[in-house]
Amino acid sequence: MTVSRLPLDGIRVIDFSRVLAGPLCSALLGDLGADVIKIEPPGGDDYRAIGPFAHGESGLFSAMNRNKRSVVIDLKTADGQMLAQSLCAQADVVVENFRPGVAQRLGIGYEALSARNPALIYASVSGFGQSGPESHRPAYDIILQALCGLMDATGAPDGEPTLVGDSVSDAISGIFASWGVLAALVARDRTGEGTHVDVSMFDATLSLTAALVARYAATGVAQSRVGNRHPTSAPFGAYRASDGHFVVAVLNNKLFSRLADAIGHPELADDPRFANDTSRCTHEAALRACIERWAATRPVDEVNKALGDAGIPVAPIQTIRQALDSEHARTRGLLVETDAADGSTSRLPAQPLKFSAYPKTCTTRAPRLGEHTSSVLADVLGLDSNTIAAFAANGIVRTNDTGKLQENDLA
Repeated sequence: MTVSRLPLDGIRVIDFSRVLAGPLCSALLGDLGADVIKIEPPGGDDYRAIGPFAHGESGLFSAMNRNKRSVVIDLKTADGQMLAQSLCAQADVVVENFRPGVAQRLGIGYEALSARNPALIYASVSGFGQSGPESHRPAYDIILQALCGLMDATGAPDGEPTLVGDSVSDAISGIFASWGVLAALVARDRTGEGTHVDVSMFDATLSLTAALVARYAATGVAQSRVGNRHPTSAPFGAYRASDGHFVVAVLNNKLFSRLADAIGHPELADDPRFANDTSRCTHEAALRACIERWAATRPVDEVNKALGDAGIPVAPIQTIRQALDSEHARTRGLLVETDAADGSTSRLPAQPLKFSAYPKTCTTRAPRLGEHTSSVLADVLGLDSNTIAAFAANGIVRTNDTGKLQENDLA
């Protein structure tokens, strides 16, 4: 039976975060029905000014801030801190990604907020966590990829260390933060007590590289770059066809025998150089030459059909456009048409999870700066219009303004 409520209906999140990791965390919670109130400074989240732009709005901001309400409060004022503290007193979750110490200076640190609301779940996302010798350092995705060994493990063996093609440190930190919040909410149901969830992007990025960490933990040897192949299995990597590249993944002798038959060289299955996964990896260059000689006269589509029909895990190397425009992505609903602020339609990423007991998850447009300041202060705090107007006149709250955050306040 499908119920009408989403899993996090009734959960209120106060989101002080900006840019990517923190906003992704709260966006994922909003996808599941949480009421996410985004607190922005007078200049707004920096991501509002970062392209690409569509319909006059940042595509990055729109994606990371779907399903939220925007309230502008100047936290550098005493009254602004009072308003923020009052909102947090009626919240289930707070998310922030300031550098350690900044939230405390702004009056919204865990100790101050939990004193008023002991059941509060408070998630801090920072570059290096709330403790440790590097905790004071600011961090960006490229910094974390460099420090955590991800760049060193990515790229050709004789080439330079290479960035992964997206901001994976930011993304995985946001995902781990949402996971931590959900675990804390489950625990709160049992104990009634909140907790501080400390999410370090450094820790999260190392956890993302699960196989690299496991190999080092077991052997004491750090994996070197292997390019577009698997470090311990073959054939397992990218290969060239006549008009592009494809990937195959062969992990056992049964699959290798099928591959040998499919490329017209069944004798390879009996070649002692290719007797098992370890020996095939040792002689990967010779094996690659055999596969690419066969593929050199065939386009990628033909290669994929031949190997796919033989039961070999195979795929073309697609662009992000091809992936998102594929029939499978459309069927799974990975991009959702939503109404943009200007009345046109735009596409936003949807929550990737599907729940049999719940309806489709929520995907609504990102808010305009300060769009919900008045309604939230009235509905949540019970302030009347004259009080809100007085706060606005004194610059404590705003509904429309532009500007920039102080960069050294970011995680």
